Amino acid sequence: MEPYRIKVVEPIPVTTRAQREQALRRVHYNLFGLRADEVTIDLLTDSGTGALSAAQWSAGMAGDESYAGSRSFYHFQEVVHGLTSYPYVLPVHQGRAAERILFSALLPPGKITLSNTHFDTTRANVELAGCRAVDLPCPQAGDLDSDEPFKGDIDLHRLAEALRGPDASRIALVVMTLTNNGEAGQPVSMDNLARTASLCREHSVPLFLDAARFAENAWLVTRHEAAFRDMSPRQVAEQAFRLADGCLMSAKKDGIVHIGGFLGLRDRALAERCELLLIATEGFPTYGGLAGRDLDMIALGLTEVTEPCYLQARADAARHLARLTREAGIAIVEPPGLHALYLNAGRLLPHIPAHRFPGHALACQLYLEGGIRSVELGSLYLGSEDENGAPVTAAPYELVRLALPRRTYGLSHLNRVGEVLAATVKNKERIPGYRLVEQPPLLRHFRSKLEPVQG
Repeated sequence: MEPYRIKVVEPIPVTTRAQREQALRRVHYNLFGLRADEVTIDLLTDSGTGALSAAQWSAGMAGDESYAGSRSFYHFQEVVHGLTSYPYVLPVHQGRAAERILFSALLPPGKITLSNTHFDTTRANVELAGCRAVDLPCPQAGDLDSDEPFKGDIDLHRLAEALRGPDASRIALVVMTLTNNGEAGQPVSMDNLARTASLCREHSVPLFLDAARFAENAWLVTRHEAAFRDMSPRQVAEQAFRLADGCLMSAKKDGIVHIGGFLGLRDRALAERCELLLIATEGFPTYGGLAGRDLDMIALGLTEVTEPCYLQARADAARHLARLTREAGIAIVEPPGLHALYLNAGRLLPHIPAHRFPGHALACQLYLEGGIRSVELGSLYLGSEDENGAPVTAAPYELVRLALPRRTYGLSHLNRVGEVLAATVKNKERIPGYRLVEQPPLLRHFRSKLEPVQG
């Protein structure tokens, strides 16, 4: 059972199929454009969509809104330092602000960053700095059906080759994403993280964690890595942070809040450069673009998120939805993580070629069938076409992510998702592909316009 009881409720929008068809046409078949009141069950993202605890709401009411030196900041700083051990903590309004500030301070044009997989905004901020982002996922990540527990690991062999290779002098940073969202939310083992840290120290390259889902990663480590089975998720997380030179954190995930994040740093000189950028673009260092109440809520969220009963319930919910999805006849990326399920749309819809975006097609159909909003992680997200619309590159896999907001939906909601998945599969041969009508030059999946293509 969920380890909490309901204190406040919010009505769920229920729409007709005709209304959903009209809504999709209006937003040019881009689910990001839908109004929230047009969505029945919103699995678009787990970022900032969770439910706050009574303790967090209470802390928010006591927040200190002083411009400089608020007690809320010092509470926040104490909690983050205790968790991460980083002496310099800079609050920001969300994770991508931490990315922009760090990369502006650390990455001159022409440099290279390496990662197990860069998240989409991480890659965009690297490229906006005039640098190149290179992903080095482990070989096991390529087998979507394998039960290998740590498919989020970085490829240590390729990492060592890069750090010793002809472009070694251009490598400015290694980023480890925990869990690896770009590789279907798969976790990183502590062994792999420790070996990565050793290689980075050997070659004097800083190692940073993209720690948005650090607690979920720690939970999976305690389940699957023998050396850590007798440790708590909090203890594993503390060890992970201590292996790195700093971290980027979107608290909208494992901070269980609606807004906020931070940049944690060990190096004083780098912290001073980042602080100047923070003041110029986000706010004074003791609020960083956040209200005092936000800082207090993050501090509590970072404590609540490592509680084993909370993480166990989250894992149970993901496992339950995974079972319903398999029973509907849809393959997922195995094993299921905690924050999302990743549906194998390419396998389900073989009649739709990559340049007609089978993942996006499945996501649109789930909305039409039952008002469920999800997101494509396939060739719309990662592919490219020439000026005539012919495919140039395709994603390695055509996936749809069903993200699970924290403490928001119960088992009956997940059962409804299972019903919609089963209904979608019954008419899968009739699902159309899509073509791009208009797209921006960067992060196109957020603002593209599309239309269905029959045949």
